[in-house]
Amino acid sequence: MLKIIALLGLLGLSTLANAEGGYDPVSPAQPVQNPAKVEVIEFFWYGCPHCYSLEPAMVEWLKTKPANVEFIRQPAVFSELWGKHAKAYYTAEALGVLDKVHADLFNTIQEALRDKKPALTDESDLAKFFAEHGVKDEDFRAAYNSFLVDAKLRQAESIGPRYGITGVPSLVVNGKYKVTAQSAKSQANMLNVVNQLIAQESPKK
Repeated sequence: MLKIIALLGLLGLSTLANAEGGYDPVSPAQPVQNPAKVEVIEFFWYGCPHCYSLEPAMVEWLKTKPANVEFIRQPAVFSELWGKHAKAYYTAEALGVLDKVHADLFNTIQEALRDKKPALTDESDLAKFFAEHGVKDEDFRAAYNSFLVDAKLRQAESIGPRYGITGVPSLVVNGKYKVTAQSAKSQANMLNVVNQLIAQESPKK
């Protein structure tokens, strides 16, 4: 009994330390794409107002992130609507226009949801959106209906649970640490925690 109590005490201390550190552990830890880099994954949804409010800070952070950081955006898929927006993301990625349309996808979808209107949820509306950004209709539809985009969407549906993602925005550092507004005590502190974890995970000189 004493051993069990002691073990529970240690687990409690560990949880407290993680909470104070501003992160939750990813269990089991997940492999990274490039072991030579410190990987940071941003799980998001274009329809999430909290992700939208974090985006300006993310944009500024990306300008100054350490050179040894590999940054990955990862659309989260928790419903059919989230899946439709993830498909828009992967279509933009396949067409090579993600950097060009990412901010406008956020803006357009957020504005529509605030007005309680459909938000780029079908192929025709997305075709018009991409046309406004210089993508030919036939090129958009070929990418949108491609095997590659479909495969990435199916992968996105399963990747969130592997990291223990239950909400967005969530940032995962090196497959080991999950940072949320709750764990970091505020959304404003999320990137501070991420920077501390990057320093912790970086090779010591």
